[in-house]
Amino acid sequence: MIRDTEIVGRIRQGDVGQFELLFRSSYVSLVRYAKNLIKDHDTAEEIVQDLFFRLWQDREKLYIESSLNGYLFRSVHNRCLHFIEHNKVVERHAEEMLYRQSESQESPADILHYKELQSRIAKILERLPERCGQIFYMSRFEGLKYTEIAEKLSVSIKTVESNMGRALKEFRKELTEQ
Repeated sequence: MIRDTEIVGRIRQGDVGQFELLFRSSYVSLVRYAKNLIKDHDTAEEIVQDLFFRLWQDREKLYIESSLNGYLFRSVHNRCLHFIEHNKVVERHAEEMLYRQSESQESPADILHYKELQSRIAKILERLPERCGQIFYMSRFEGLKYTEIAEKLSVSIKTVESNMGRALKEFRKELTEQ
């Protein structure tokens, strides 16, 4: 009978046959163990397959002090716990998103008010001189800084500032009148 240290040594050296023997001899029991922990056969198989994939991929670094069987079962156990914890986080996030969505439902009156406001803003933008409206749009709707606007339009920053002042003055005047 081959000792665990010899099996690990052979796998570390790239012995595919030894790796396959280990896989075949422990796969079913590892999947059964994982399934007992996470209650899903497909996920249990994925966890065990991933364990063996990583084991082979990192075989040069493989160092096992305890029994090989104990190492495999402990690895599956840890991966299952990680999977369970990850699912809890995902579920909490989904619940939080649903809660936020239910809280942020807008009433028909809110939607109507928003559409009216959009319409008024569009009308004000149309009345502004072309360059003034363009500068306001780039600043407020595209989020550009004055220096970026000046560079894109090949104008001075002072021109951008004065046009923004003019646009804001017009918006204040129109939106405060009701």
